[in-house]
Amino acid sequence: MDRVSLTSDLSFSRLVYGMWRIGDVEDTSPDHVEAKIQACLDQGITTFDQADIYGDYGAEAILGGALRANPALRNQMEIVTKCDIIAPIGRWSHASGKYYDTSRAHIESSVEHSLTGMGIDHIDLLLIHRPDPLMDHEETGAALDDLVASGKVRTVGVSNFRPWDWDLLQSAMSNKLVTNQIEISLSELAPFTNGDIAFHQKNGDAMMAWSPLGGGSLMTGDGDAAKQMDAIAAEFGVDRAAVAVAFLLRHPSKILPVLGTNNLDRIKTISDAMKVSLSREAWFTLYQAALGKEVP
Repeated sequence: MDRVSLTSDLSFSRLVYGMWRIGDVEDTSPDHVEAKIQACLDQGITTFDQADIYGDYGAEAILGGALRANPALRNQMEIVTKCDIIAPIGRWSHASGKYYDTSRAHIESSVEHSLTGMGIDHIDLLLIHRPDPLMDHEETGAALDDLVASGKVRTVGVSNFRPWDWDLLQSAMSNKLVTNQIEISLSELAPFTNGDIAFHQKNGDAMMAWSPLGGGSLMTGDGDAAKQMDAIAAEFGVDRAAVAVAFLLRHPSKILPVLGTNNLDRIKTISDAMKVSLSREAWFTLYQAALGKEVP
């Protein structure tokens, strides 16, 4: 498994296991969760993506159950989590509606909840989950810097930020933002041309791609894009998912796709994407099929 360096002492596996649906199954026992983690580790997938809001604010605790049952797992993993979304569910069921909170008090409280829920003493990467129109960048930046200084968080980044949101927050920080997690896939091609990927590629920032399979639509759809994926899948002896992920892996900016499934057999094949080597021509064939038109 290839790795991508975020800092001089922290690297992530090129493929990341997303745990946003970890609570969407009947069996959330520590043993079952550990089996999923081990299936990833066996493939060299060591980076695991969480968020405080996942599973109605319960997914981190489900992961924590597995880590408490087998503490040795923690040293084999890099754990990512996110904060700033408040929705009227779980521990925030009393909220009147959904909103964002990037205040120091909320970020610090969220980190404490995450550490306690997962039963860990530090978070490898903390992300601000959504841009907050009311963000005081000086307050938010200082809070993130202080969390790194405290040792509770090793590195910080953002999710769903546009370049100007990134620049605003970064301007108030001494620590470097190390990644932006955005939606990129064959069904969400805008970042290739709207400046998002170009901005981070120019700066040498790592990018994480959420929903790289288009929320599953790329696996079940038909049309030209599906036809092209199937042809490439047959060539390499893999399935469509591997081809869709390989499309992202082919980009020179070293995008890190975040893949989530609760099916243990599917988890065991996540790394099949590394078997697919797309030529420039094949990449553009997929790109144009997904666009539904020829490039200009």
